[in-house]
This record gives sequence, C-alpha cells and structure tokens, in this order.
Amino acid sequence: MKNMGTIDRVIRLVAVAAVIGAYGLGWISGTLALVLGAVAVVLLLTSLTATCPAYMPFGLSTRPRRR
Repeated sequence: MKNMGTIDRVIRLVAVAAVIGAYGLGWISGTLALVLGAVAVVLLLTSLTATCPAYMPFGLSTRPRRR
C-alpha cells in the first residue's frame, strides 16, 4: 500500500543526496557515517517504493486523495 506523496519522496531523496555529499566531501566519517548511511538506505528504499512502514500503524498518508 503506497502512502507517500511526491513531496515526501523528494525530501527523502534530498536527504539521501545530502548524506552522500557529506560523506564524499569528508564532512562525516566513522560511526556517524555508518549510522547516517544506514538511515539514508532506509530513506532511499522507502522513497523508491513510495511506502513508509512507520506511517502504517497510524493510518498516515502524504499521498493526495483520489476524487
């Protein structure tokens, strides 16, 4: 069940790009890079599938409603 709208997905992809950029520029390293990398992977997967498991128990959705 897809529950993420376009804006939500774009924000997540921007966050992933920011983590990749920060790592590439050497701004983050070590444990912080590993933790942020793991978060970035989760954000990327949820963005690509348009589904956020954390939204499901609360019945949340950022997708526009169909008329």
